[in-house]
Amino acid sequence: MAAILLERCRMTARPELAPDVDDLAPTVPEITTYDEVHFITYLRLLDAEADRADWAEVAQIVLHRDPADAERTRTCWESHLARAQWMTKIGYRKILEKAVIDARATRH
Repeated sequence: MAAILLERCRMTARPELAPDVDDLAPTVPEITTYDEVHFITYLRLLDAEADRADWAEVAQIVLHRDPADAERTRTCWESHLARAQWMTKIGYRKILEKAVIDARATRH
């Protein structure tokens, strides 16, 4: 069943290794194309957070933001880290729910 679910998880956009980021990550309760493009960014942010890396360094390396613009950069980092955390708690379920729906539709 897990293989079927993963096979059915079709993304509309390919994740990019180092995409540009908006000032704020999406906050809608659905996975967006922006989220799909930024999956790797989200993973890098989560890894950095687990390693307790300095937020300014992470923002510069992962988000391509200038730490000299501290307020804007910090807001960007916080927004994207929050979205990454949302993906681990809620977003992934939406991917699985869609996969289940798609799998059932192809069986009938």
